Amino acid sequence: MNQTKYIFVTGGVTSSLGKGIIAASLAKLLQARGYRTTIQKFDPYINVDPGTLNPYEHGECYVTDDGAETDLDLGHYERFLNVPTSQANNVTTGRVYLSVIEKERRGEFLGKTVQVVPHITNEIKERMQLLGKSGDYDIVITEIGGTVGDIESLPYIESVRQLIWELGENNGIVIHLTLVPYLAAAGELKTKPTQHSVKTLMESGIKADILVCRTEHELSQDLRQKLALFCNVKKEAVIQSIDASTIYEVPNLMLEEGLDRVALKKLDLPEKNTPDLTNWNEFLFRLKNPKHEVNIGLVGKYVELQDSYKSILEAFIHAGAANETKVNVISIHSEYLDANSAESQLKDLDGILVAPGFGGRGIEGKIDTVRYARENNIPFFGICLGMQMAVIEYSRNILGYADANSTEMNESTAHPVINLMEEQKNIENKGGTMRLGVWKCSIKENTLAQKIYGKTEIMERHRHRYEFNGAYLNELEKAGLVASGVNPDTKLVEIVEIPTHPFFIGVQYHPEYKSTVANPHPLFVSFVAAAVQHKNK
Repeated sequence: MNQTKYIFVTGGVTSSLGKGIIAASLAKLLQARGYRTTIQKFDPYINVDPGTLNPYEHGECYVTDDGAETDLDLGHYERFLNVPTSQANNVTTGRVYLSVIEKERRGEFLGKTVQVVPHITNEIKERMQLLGKSGDYDIVITEIGGTVGDIESLPYIESVRQLIWELGENNGIVIHLTLVPYLAAAGELKTKPTQHSVKTLMESGIKADILVCRTEHELSQDLRQKLALFCNVKKEAVIQSIDASTIYEVPNLMLEEGLDRVALKKLDLPEKNTPDLTNWNEFLFRLKNPKHEVNIGLVGKYVELQDSYKSILEAFIHAGAANETKVNVISIHSEYLDANSAESQLKDLDGILVAPGFGGRGIEGKIDTVRYARENNIPFFGICLGMQMAVIEYSRNILGYADANSTEMNESTAHPVINLMEEQKNIENKGGTMRLGVWKCSIKENTLAQKIYGKTEIMERHRHRYEFNGAYLNELEKAGLVASGVNPDTKLVEIVEIPTHPFFIGVQYHPEYKSTVANPHPLFVSFVAAAVQHKNK
C-alpha cells in the first residue's frame, strides 16, 4: 500500500469524554486486522511539553523511550498497542509556535509577514504527516486535544480541514466524539448538544465522517436515525460508546459497533481478516475473574487526582490480571501520615507503594511509611522519589544519621544521602532538562531484582534530577541495604533492596511507563504476587 491514510479524532460538547481511549481502541482493532497503526496527540495549550505542568492540573507526565515528556494519553496508546511512542507522537501549541518563531528568527520566511494561516497551519500539517511519511505506518490516528469551538483549537481544526482536502478522496477522515446526555427529569437521551457540536465543526469547514456517541444508556435505532439525519452521516457511522466497567473493554465494544469496519470503508481499505483479540480477551477474562484479592496502599502527595498516578494504576491492573488477583489500590495522602498515625493507616495493607513526586511537601510521611513497611515485613515498592525515601529512612534509622536527607528538601543537611546529579547543577531552565528517557541498568546476580527480571541487563525510563549519593554506598551496603542495580556507564545506583526482608525494593526509574496489556511489568507482577503471599500468611 503506497499512501498512508489519516484518521482525525475531535471532541465536542465537553472535555474528558475519552478521545484517547477511543483512538487507542480503534488503533488496537486496526492493528489486530494487520494494519500498521500509530496514534499521535496534538494538544492546544502553550506549554512546550507537559513536563512543567502540575499533576493536579494535567494528570501525570508520561515519558517515552527517547525522553519526551508527553501527555498521559500516550500511555494509553502504548498500553493498548504495545508499541513505543516517541517525541513525534505528542505536539503542543507551544512547540508549534516555538518552531515557527525560531524559523522566523533564522530568516526562513524571507521577510514575509508570519501569520497563523499559512505559517502555523503549515507547521501543524507537517507535524501531522511526520509519522506517516516515515513509511512505517499504514494508518496514522491523530487525536486533537480540547473541544471543538475552543479558541485555542481553531488552528488545529483549520489544519485538519486543509490536510483532508490536500490528501484527496478516501485518504483522511474525521471521527467526532460527542456526548449524548440523559436528562433524568425528562427521562430521555438528548441529541441537541451533538447536533450543535457537529454544526460548529461544519462551520469550520469539516464534515464529521463518523460520530462516536458517549452515553450512559443504549441508543435506540430511532435515535441513531435522528443523529444520522441531522448530523449528515450514514446511520452505520453513528457509533454508540456506552460506559464500560474498564477501559480495556472498549475495543470489544467498538468491534461490536463496527467502528473499525466503517473507518476502513471510508478510507477505501480492505477489511483484511477479522481482528484477532485472543490474547486481549484472555487478559480481560483474568481481570474479571480474579482468584485472590489484595489491598495495596499507594502513598503519594497528589492522590486527590487519580490521573496523577495513571500509569501506576494501570500497571496494577495488568499485574493483577497476570496474578489472577483483584488489586484494590488505596490512596493515602503522605502529608497526613506520620509516625503516630502510620500504624492505623497502614496495618491492614498487603503491600505498600511509595509513589514518585517532587518537592518537600509530604516527605516525612513517606519516610514514616517506609519505616513501617520495613519493620513490619510488609511488601514494599518505592518508585523514583519512593526509592530515595527508602535510602533516607535507612540512613536515619539504621545508620543513625538523624538528619540524613535529600538536598532537594534540605540543602544544608549534614548527610546528603540523595543529592542533585552532577550534570544538573548548572541547569537553570526547568523544562525538559531532567534525566529523561531510557537508560541502561546492570543487575547484580542472585538479587531480588535479578530474580524479578530474569536477566542482568535492562533498559528503563527515567525522569528525575536527584540521585543516590555514591559516597554513602559502602556504609549502606555494610548495614544491609544492597544496591542491586547500577548504571554501567555513570555508576548511578538504580535499584536498592533489603535481602533480609520478604520483599523490599526501590527503583530510581519509572517501571510503570513500560507496563502494557501484552507485557505487564515484572516489578509490578512480582510485587502483587508478594502481596498475595503476605496476605495468605
